Amino acid sequence: MIRFCSLLLLLATPAFADFGGPIHVVDGDTLRVGDVTVRIHGIDAPETNQTCDDAQGRTWPCGAFVTEEISRRYEGKTATCELIELDRYGRSVAKCFVAGSDVGEQIVADGLAQAYRQYSMDYDLVEKSAQVLSLGLWAGTMQSPAAFRADQRAAVLDANPPSTPTDANCFIKGNISVSGQIYHMPHNRHYDNTRINENRGERWFCSEADAQAAGWRAARN
Repeated sequence: MIRFCSLLLLLATPAFADFGGPIHVVDGDTLRVGDVTVRIHGIDAPETNQTCDDAQGRTWPCGAFVTEEISRRYEGKTATCELIELDRYGRSVAKCFVAGSDVGEQIVADGLAQAYRQYSMDYDLVEKSAQVLSLGLWAGTMQSPAAFRADQRAAVLDANPPSTPTDANCFIKGNISVSGQIYHMPHNRHYDNTRINENRGERWFCSEADAQAAGWRAARN
């Protein structure tokens, strides 16, 4: 009974309400809708730095192309979104609609992303149709985005063995980059790939308050 009541309370919170607003495109499967960062439900687009091969076997920047194409179509338009769940990073996973059209379905239908079958079969047949017609990315060959991410993580780990905090409770990563001093929480997108080099002045923090007091700002995604 307690577990059931907790679930009802969770579903009643504002995070689980449907929402809408103007679109800012982050990448091929991530939008900013109003003030909410949205991982589009049921699709997996190539990463921005991912490459593919065209029908002649030539390598081209398919990830950047997809991000640019999604931006061309949807940037600044108004979306209404139906929240499906929150992912392990705290992002809203949602179906979004523009002028009544399912954004995720349209992206897959045009061959700009794969159906993310690990999480949903909603666009399974839509992807198969795009593949049969050799639309978009299906005109050539593409490594699945999930496999590409796994390869990228493995390469980073090989080049930079993971650093660990001396105190297990101090797991916030204070990273220094061209963007300044930024701290990453476990739910942030680049947390796993961020390495701490204390010789460069990077450091571990035990709380966000400590990080902010030291002059670090929170990662944006």
